[in-house]
Amino acid sequence: MYGNNAHNIYAQNNVGIESPAKLIEMLYEGILRFNAQAKKAIKDGDIEKRIYWMNRSIAVITELISVLDMKAGNISYYLEGLYNYQIQLISEAGNENSYTKLDECSKVFKTLLEAWRETTNVAQ
Repeated sequence: MYGNNAHNIYAQNNVGIESPAKLIEMLYEGILRFNAQAKKAIKDGDIEKRIYWMNRSIAVITELISVLDMKAGNISYYLEGLYNYQIQLISEAGNENSYTKLDECSKVFKTLLEAWRETTNVAQ
């Protein structure tokens, strides 16, 4: 449910996406933006926005899980576990009304984004 919604949102907003690699980059960037918005909502005490932005992040991560090619080997299983853990961190951040776990999640996705950019730039 969430995964298709996230993909549709990005597809609608970015009709001219160059490649699947670019889409993954945009999904990582989206998670970082959504986590930043959720963190701001926590600081502002805005429960509605906190939930909205955390749900957006979770939806994008769910989409990332859904597009993993499990035939690709261990890396896919590693990423699946890593992504699921990030969903858990976001959920815990929401339950605890604390942004430290959001920061941890964002740090992981910043690292993944940097690695993805390096990998896809070399591959192109």
